[in-house]
Amino acid sequence: MTVAGQGVVVTGAAGGIGKALAARLADGGARVVVNDLDPARTQAAAAEIGVYAVAGDAASEAGVSALVSAARDHLGHIDAWFANAGVVRGAGLDASETEWAASWEVNTMAHVRAARLLVPGWLERGGGRFVVTASAAGLLTALGTAPYSVTKHGAVAFAEWLSATYRHRGIVVQAICPQGVRTDMLDETGPMRTVLAGDAVTPEDVAELTWHALQDNRFLILPHLQIGDYYRHRATDTDRWLGGMNKLQRHLESNPETEN
Repeated sequence: MTVAGQGVVVTGAAGGIGKALAARLADGGARVVVNDLDPARTQAAAAEIGVYAVAGDAASEAGVSALVSAARDHLGHIDAWFANAGVVRGAGLDASETEWAASWEVNTMAHVRAARLLVPGWLERGGGRFVVTASAAGLLTALGTAPYSVTKHGAVAFAEWLSATYRHRGIVVQAICPQGVRTDMLDETGPMRTVLAGDAVTPEDVAELTWHALQDNRFLILPHLQIGDYYRHRATDTDRWLGGMNKLQRHLESNPETEN
């Protein structure tokens, strides 16, 4: 697969994984539109990479529609959509309704709303690519943040549904599921930060692996290979896996200094 000349949109691209993805795609010859909420940061990222900026909300129904429209005006058509925007809001049962709603809108429904607008055109044209930046939390779980874990599971589940429904009609769907990545979001993971930081990769590492995954269309893109083993273990012996996760939870509770 070549992206040379293709029209690509990357959301959440003012920094972190999104910016690294946009830079790698542009380096490969793609015509890239970057999107993020903050206009100044979005424009700065676009200028640095040498691509086109469309600031705005990539999650709400109106925001996604405006982004798709603006990207099509600039690109002519959208060949690939990298749904990278994500948020960490709230912790456990004390997470508020507002935090749950924000997590649901950005981490799950943004993908649904974009696909509604993109897939019909891709079916007419015979192909398209939808890449979701989920998380290892979407395959396993994320101790310390229920809204993030649940809504990233939703992101993976929706990507699976898209792939199962449309792959025979030329639509490629992929899910990037890293564990720890050296971005600002890593600092928002609470007590898990120390656990994740030791094996954290850079956004550029994730972008490079994703670039190679575009060549073979693999569904799961795993910057941390051990996540595949954990995922298989979770499926084949769920109770033992949950016991192991609970052991980690107890360790975190007995070592509160890991939160610092």
